[in-house]
Amino acid sequence: MDILVITTGGTFDKVYFDAKSDYQVGEPYVGNLLEEGNVTLNYEILSILKKDSLDIKEEDRILIKDKVSSATQDKIVIIHGTDTMIDTAKVLEGINKTIVLTGSMQPARFKNSDATFNVGFALGSALSLSHGVYIAMSGRIFSPKDVKKNIDLGRFENNS
Repeated sequence: MDILVITTGGTFDKVYFDAKSDYQVGEPYVGNLLEEGNVTLNYEILSILKKDSLDIKEEDRILIKDKVSSATQDKIVIIHGTDTMIDTAKVLEGINKTIVLTGSMQPARFKNSDATFNVGFALGSALSLSHGVYIAMSGRIFSPKDVKKNIDLGRFENNS
């Protein structure tokens, strides 16, 4: 496989749950997007968590780091909730692979979601960037050290 896609949940995989009138993290949706987009890359999808990123703990980040470190692929995209994506990215620094984290501000199942663009952008970035850890959001590539989530504007941007 050329690229490994690791899913951890987050808004990207949220579904509307009628009984509670609430959103819950559902099954990974990235495979559907890749099929709909006729993506012909050799890829593997590995679902390791189904959590809102606010519920991701340090032991979850260690699990993610272990899966990334032990993967045979050296190009990895991680679907992650946006609230703590930066924290997870910082834990992954120092691994000698190209690691790109992405997510979405709206569930991937929604027509107006940014998920489809973000996944495509992250895949292309992972294939073209040198080894390191990156965040691919809002049409830009960020270093985990120089990025913040702007909740009011619904986007990621540089710290400066």
